[in-house]
Amino acid sequence: MSETPEFDEETLEAARVLCAGPCDFVLGAAALSQLPEADRPEIAFAGRSNVGKSSLINGLLNRKNLARASSEPGRTRELNYFDLGEGRMWLVDLPGFGYAKVSRTQAQEWQRLTLRYLRGRVNLRRVFLLIDSRRGIMDTDTEVMDMLDSSAVTYQVVLTKADKIKKTEADNTKAKVEAVLAKRAAAHPVIRVTSAEKGWGLPELRAEILGLAG
Repeated sequence: MSETPEFDEETLEAARVLCAGPCDFVLGAAALSQLPEADRPEIAFAGRSNVGKSSLINGLLNRKNLARASSEPGRTRELNYFDLGEGRMWLVDLPGFGYAKVSRTQAQEWQRLTLRYLRGRVNLRRVFLLIDSRRGIMDTDTEVMDMLDSSAVTYQVVLTKADKIKKTEADNTKAKVEAVLAKRAAAHPVIRVTSAEKGWGLPELRAEILGLAG
């Protein structure tokens, strides 16, 4: 695995400005026919229902409740589209996976929708796959990586909630994830370690997003 690249101050500031600017919810798509035009670069966030996805998105965009965090995991049940930078790019919050309190049929419907989206969205630049740094890769994460690999969609792992464990534990999780990703062709080589609560890793992740905006 390559070392995490450093971003210069100009890039970090431009990324901060982009993510602090306009970002508006556009629609929640329950079918591919409802997706907006593929007229700009698109990034998506995926992860288990309790991985802290909403908190991370809110932290990246300097909002409190743009992406709705909830004590009930699995609240995101559609492909939620946000317009970032007044037409500069689409940001998509994908349905959480691995949530046990929904019916098997409902869970399968979400999975089918997500798979069709991944395989058919030509402007999708990258999927940020969120993994809880306290737990590492779980079976459901592996299933999603298999789905991303089969769809030939580039994905980048973001470890969340790093403030909840010791740095040595976070480093150990990162090393284990790196070993897994080294065998996966569609995986981006750089892993981002973050904490939405403390703001750790968010400037660098914003810079990743800026680079994908074109």
